[in-house]
Amino acid sequence: MQLKAVILAGGLGTRMREETEYRPKPMVEIGGKPILWHIMKNLYDQGIDDFVILVGYKGQVIKQYFLNYAGLNSDFSITLSKPDEVTYHPTAGVSAQEGWRVTVLDTGLETLTAGRLARAKPHLSEGPFLLTYGDGLADVDVESLTKFHNRSGTVATITIANPVNRFGVVDVDENGLVTAFREKPKGIDSVNIGYMIFEHQIFNYLVADEPLETGPLPSLAREAKLSAFRHDGFFHAMDTVRDQAQLNEIWESGRAPWATWVGR
Repeated sequence: MQLKAVILAGGLGTRMREETEYRPKPMVEIGGKPILWHIMKNLYDQGIDDFVILVGYKGQVIKQYFLNYAGLNSDFSITLSKPDEVTYHPTAGVSAQEGWRVTVLDTGLETLTAGRLARAKPHLSEGPFLLTYGDGLADVDVESLTKFHNRSGTVATITIANPVNRFGVVDVDENGLVTAFREKPKGIDSVNIGYMIFEHQIFNYLVADEPLETGPLPSLAREAKLSAFRHDGFFHAMDTVRDQAQLNEIWESGRAPWATWVGR
């Protein structure tokens, strides 16, 4: 069964106010394209073509983006007296005719993540689906994740990683002498980076408008129904303008790990 991907894209993005005053965080650009586009391109390259996007804060920006996707992502020719007759000329690396089915759901301005997901239930079948966040980039292998989830027999599987520390680390011995400087090593704590596979039973746990991370997921963990798939590859959340700048630098390097579709 082919997975649908549900993307949480409704938060306020308060730590990126410079960018999010006029647009939602998933629409903040990396390499001239919204980070949401990068997430969807990566998943599409892995065989997912059906997306449900849960919007809230400035959700109309996301709605307009997909309603006008072809014109925004390609050159085109149009006869102004016949506006329905448009010829699109795809630009390098971007197709005006992506094979995506996109459902955009307005889930409310201040709704928390469990409440947002609950509103997607009518648009999801009885099978498993993928849920991820609309503000982070990774090169998670969805096929491996799905196989791991199927073997686990649990209701849900989250993807965990050890993110890189935001600051360099100083090692000091018992005498107070500095022994080493380590430039932004990976932390020792694992975090949930999204890329979660949920069985349809997850909706039985969405009993309140609360964060997934403090309600349904801990409940599943207490019942031994939550698994964790370890991802040792690339992951970078976009929480600040500095994160955006770092992701743009990676993109401009031509070696963005999440851009699996480039060069094909």
